[in-house]
Order: sequence, then C-alpha cells, then structure tokens
Amino acid sequence: MATLSGRGTTEIFRFIKKHAARLSVKRLCLRLGVSRSGYYDWLKRTPSVHTQQDAVLLTHIKRVFKASAERYGSPKIYQALRAESIVISRKRVARLMRENGLKARVERVYKRLSKLRAELKVLPNYRLQAPKPTGPNQQWSSDVTYIRHGRRHVFLAVIVDLWSRKIIGWSLQEKLNAELSVAALYQALKQRKPKPGLILHTDRGVEFRAQAMQIWLNKFGIRHSMNRPGQCTDNAEVESFFKTLKSELIYENYFPTVSALRDQISRYIRNFYNKVRLHSSLNYVSPIQFEHAA
Repeated sequence: MATLSGRGTTEIFRFIKKHAARLSVKRLCLRLGVSRSGYYDWLKRTPSVHTQQDAVLLTHIKRVFKASAERYGSPKIYQALRAESIVISRKRVARLMRENGLKARVERVYKRLSKLRAELKVLPNYRLQAPKPTGPNQQWSSDVTYIRHGRRHVFLAVIVDLWSRKIIGWSLQEKLNAELSVAALYQALKQRKPKPGLILHTDRGVEFRAQAMQIWLNKFGIRHSMNRPGQCTDNAEVESFFKTLKSELIYENYFPTVSALRDQISRYIRNFYNKVRLHSSLNYVSPIQFEHAA
C-alpha cells in the first residue's frame, strides 16, 4: 500500500478496482483513506477522453511489450510506437507501463570468470588510431563470457561487426579454449567473407592468442587488435551485448540442457537481436535494418 503514497484519488480508485476481486473493497477503501461511495461513484462515471485515449495507447504498448518478449522498457517502446507514427510522449508511455505493471526484465551484473593466463605478448590496440567504421567488415570485435548452467559454467564467444552492431559469429561450448574462439570466427568468416585488412579486436585471453586462432587470422589477412591492460571499456560493444543477452534471455529463465540453451541463444540472436531489437546507437533501428538502409 505504501507504493500509493502521493498518488491522486483516481490512481487509488484504479488500484482498488484492480484488486477488488481478491480483497474487500471496504477494507481497501479504509486502508487507503477514500470513501466507498466515492469509489462506486467513480465506477459509474463515463470515462474521460483522456482515459479512453490511455486505454487505446495501452493496447499498443502491450502489443510492443509482448512482441519484445517483455524485454523493452519505456524508452524503446516509445521509439517503436513513434516508428509506427503513433503519437505519444515518453512520460505517458512510462506512466502507463508503471500503472499496469509492465516492467522490462531487470538487468543483472555478471562478473566474467577469472582465468589463469600465461605471459602474453602485447599487441597494439589498433582501434585507438582507426577511424570509426563506415561500412561492414572494417572492424569486428570479439569476447568471451560465462553463463551459469546448473552447478557449472558454459562459455559463449561472439563476434560483432562494429559498424552495424550485428552479431555475425558465435559459439557456445562447455570448455574455454581456442576451439571456442575459432568456431565463432569461422562462422563470421563464412557469413561475411571479409577482404584483407579487417581489424579484429579482442581482449588478452589465451583463447584469442592461441596458435589455432592466429593461423586463421593470418590466412585471411586480419589484423589482431587487443585491449590495453586493465581497460575493459576497449571492448565495450561486446560487453554491452553480453549484458543485454543475460538480462533479456538468460536471467530468470531455465534451460534443461546445454543444447536447449544453445537453441534459445540462436533464436535470440537470429530472430530478435539482429533482426528486430532497437539499438539507440543506430538511431533506434535493428542491425539488419541499419545494414539494409545503408
């Protein structure tokens, strides 16, 4: 009940109406400091034009919210409705979502599993000097994160095209080694077929420094760029994807097997993240829409 403090009478009456099926109206009115007669008079009133408009807008908000698998908060729903030429303000979207309990999945911070590393040869961060990419296959970025599955962890490697933020390669495996990073790279190479000179930026992990990985990079003329020591923000785009994936798909979901988890990640990347999900850095279009428009 404390959540209603400072709210107007109309919002209190809406709250009572929502919970009247399981709680006594008399008790609710008494607890919230409003009269029963006032509540019943409010029920009989013809909804105002503003209330009727709210009801129509709410149906659109619920449609977009459901289509995003409850992943969108009010900023992205506002942008999605705006793209459909539906006139509504940001604050109105936020209010209607709040009043109707429509809340995007909560983000949760996952620390990357610490790894034992050998002394690695320092490679330059070519991204610092390179201009911002103006087309596909100029700069890619890759990283690995862990996902808790039961009492153990599995590992996910992805490759992002930094121009469009599209996930162009990924691999989920039960061991953290060069096979993981090479599998993601192979998928990206097969899909994009880049010309020599492409920059692939990674962290300093042994899975990227492995000989098997270097053979593939040299074969396709790819320049290997690496994070500066202690500068995880050098790979911010991939870290952002991991945070989004975990909050929108992994968190609060159950995957009975690694195969089921792999299938859901595939669906998420292919059918939602690349194809549909709005990206603020791309002026609120999806990676595929961005590439098609360009």
